[in-house]
Amino acid sequence: TYNPNTQQSVVQEIDVPDPNKLFDGWSDPEFALVFTGRQHGYIEPCGCAGLEHQKGGLSRRHTFLNSLRDKGWAIIPIDAGNLVRRIGRQSEIKFQLTAAGMATMGYVAIGIGPDDLKLPSGELLATVADNGDGSSPYVSSNVSIIDRDLVPQYKVVSHGDKKIGIVSIIGETYLSGVGSDEILVEESRSAIQNSLSQLENENCDVLVLMIKETLQNSIQISEEFPQFKFVVTSGASGEPEYDLRKIGESGNSLIQIGKKGMYGLVLAWFESEQEWKYQRVSLTSRYEDSNEVLQWLKDYQVELQRLGFEGLGIRASEHPSGASFVGSKSCASCHQPEYEKWLETPHAHATASLEHPTDRVDIPRQYDPECLSCHVTGWRPQQYTPYTSGFESLATSSHLTGNGCENCHGPGSDHVRVESADTEISPAEIQEFRKAMQLSLEDAKQTTCFECHDLDNSPDFHDEGAFETYWERIAH
Repeated sequence: TYNPNTQQSVVQEIDVPDPNKLFDGWSDPEFALVFTGRQHGYIEPCGCAGLEHQKGGLSRRHTFLNSLRDKGWAIIPIDAGNLVRRIGRQSEIKFQLTAAGMATMGYVAIGIGPDDLKLPSGELLATVADNGDGSSPYVSSNVSIIDRDLVPQYKVVSHGDKKIGIVSIIGETYLSGVGSDEILVEESRSAIQNSLSQLENENCDVLVLMIKETLQNSIQISEEFPQFKFVVTSGASGEPEYDLRKIGESGNSLIQIGKKGMYGLVLAWFESEQEWKYQRVSLTSRYEDSNEVLQWLKDYQVELQRLGFEGLGIRASEHPSGASFVGSKSCASCHQPEYEKWLETPHAHATASLEHPTDRVDIPRQYDPECLSCHVTGWRPQQYTPYTSGFESLATSSHLTGNGCENCHGPGSDHVRVESADTEISPAEIQEFRKAMQLSLEDAKQTTCFECHDLDNSPDFHDEGAFETYWERIAH
């Protein structure tokens, strides 16, 4: 059963209502480390709830980083990894887009997360491998691909006479199932110690540890290795804190990276004050879209269209009931008032909203499986795949456009067949198929609606009393 409580939240609060209060009281730093991470496939926020209510996305991130450069700041972008979350060709394309984008944005160090390792090894290696000149920004101290020497175990970044050493590991909590003949894994603490030994010759001024691990384990490891002045954890479930969290007796600091690439975390060094300062920045609509990134996103949608479902490896499956989807118009002859009510709702226009979006209007998304799954009839919303009789394309299955009746009540072919049969059907059989189409209000509230109205796409739907408010709009 789908449990909405397991989904990650789209937090709508604005950290600082007045953008001018960001970096309040700061002079120009000597340089600034800018941490991002845990993008988890969200190259842009889902626009269903309105982009003004949602955080993150590569477009805003690009604008944010450029805004710091426009101040004249020397910035050092660093990402904690976990760029993707699923397997399949669409995730591979997202990874390629993100990797190219981060190169354009000037990232100097990028961790490798456990979900990134789900990508085909050849695909991953082609992007992250170092050719021997140190040019690859990717870093992993305890995980490599095919050969230990192909992925840098640490990075040293310089600004002026300052040197920053960066180590990145995946903790044991997230290493389960990662190892294979092509993925080489080392115990995290041993890998940290090995990296520290090599960094001794680098004479770094400050050491940073990026770790994919729970908050508790991240703190424990940071206490075991006080050499790291800053520990950046991408495994903790919480949002980034407003201030640096001090760790134990060392006085070193912990930074939580947050979810879905929603934040830029700025850690700046002020030479004259001999002080580090920290600012959490939410990547909200205060940062306008980057035209360059919007073109990347447009090209991404064009590529999805070019490949089609077959090229993306999208495979249809039979509905558990064995019935087929017939379209909402098939319901109208017997359920005219309900059908007319449906026509008045956004559900009926869900597919049209992909063809003609109100945000980022020149980027239609009717070929994107991750969008189609809740905007057409006959798909599995959380798996992003169709049922065999579900929507295929506007040309071949226009009767299944919109989020139709059958998405909630189930495919209606059997019900329609017995209700319209010329031959005599027993009352028991008629009742059987009528009952199969029934959905209680309680089931809708507890499970069905959350298939699409999850915390990513419809955060307001999870407020107390929201279901009742939404139900009034579609009551039938």
